[in-house]
Amino acid sequence: MSILVAGGAGYIGAHVVRLLQERGEKVVVVDDLSYGSKDRIGDAHLVQLDVASADAVAELTKQMKEHEVTGVIHFAARKQVGESMEKPMWYYQQNVGGLANMLLAMEEAGVKQMIFSSSAAVYGMPPVEVVSEDVVKQPINPYGETKLIGEWMMADCERAWGLRWAGLRYFNVAGAGWDDLGDPATLNLIPMVLDRLAKGDSPKIFGTDYPTPDGTCIRDYIHVLDLAKAHLAALDYLSSDGEMEHHVFNVGTGQGNSVKEVIDQIAKTTGLDFESEVLARRAGDPPQLIGDPSRIAVDLGWKAQHYLPEIIESAWSAWQAGPRRIEGV
Repeated sequence: MSILVAGGAGYIGAHVVRLLQERGEKVVVVDDLSYGSKDRIGDAHLVQLDVASADAVAELTKQMKEHEVTGVIHFAARKQVGESMEKPMWYYQQNVGGLANMLLAMEEAGVKQMIFSSSAAVYGMPPVEVVSEDVVKQPINPYGETKLIGEWMMADCERAWGLRWAGLRYFNVAGAGWDDLGDPATLNLIPMVLDRLAKGDSPKIFGTDYPTPDGTCIRDYIHVLDLAKAHLAALDYLSSDGEMEHHVFNVGTGQGNSVKEVIDQIAKTTGLDFESEVLARRAGDPPQLIGDPSRIAVDLGWKAQHYLPEIIESAWSAWQAGPRRIEGV
């Protein structure tokens, strides 16, 4: 018996893999290693594979049968909003196509539990300050559209062949649960700022004219370790025999921080003195996204334990433990 983690060598996936291993689960990691590393998955069995490729269904089915997979946690997807605006069809091919291949393999192998890495991007620009799962979904970029379609696909599989599934709608993930599992990419705000500081450059703020108190975008920042623990709670939820009242859950803190507040906290935590460069808005960025985490607290018993200062402290510690450390601090 084992759990298959698609994208398990990446930033979030590696945290989930480590928590699964700590509680004694056998883990199969499927990853194309475009953003991940095999050094991050311990003794998990690694299958190097692009889940959106033409031969993925056969290989995934084979691995599920050989390793007696009972559930899948699906992280494998492209995730850059701006890139999705520039390459929309590639995002559909990668994110929707990859998920379709995984679901086809699950049906063939008789695996009926799926946790899907969804996103707060499904909400678009909601007309409320704090977003519940029931707000009308109107994504404003292809990335968010692919995530919403993914939820529809799993609901269809539930009706067709009995899939038990949960979609976790992430807000802005940051920090590190362990120093060796820091965010390896520079796609999210905090590592992007640290990367620029390491290079002697100024951090970039994309837009200071949003309808927010300081003019910069507001987001709900969730510690990656809290998010990883939410996946285990969801896995246990799927494994129970009870009727599932809900399938989608916000994973956030219910609190918002602006881009400027995050950068100011980075300066405070690191002790670095720097000025930020203000640029024009990026296409597809909503002014504010804060999640209401009430449903996941009630149904799964999960609640965030870490907030912005701890998130940045852990990100900074992981950064300084890695090869891109900032000297003289």
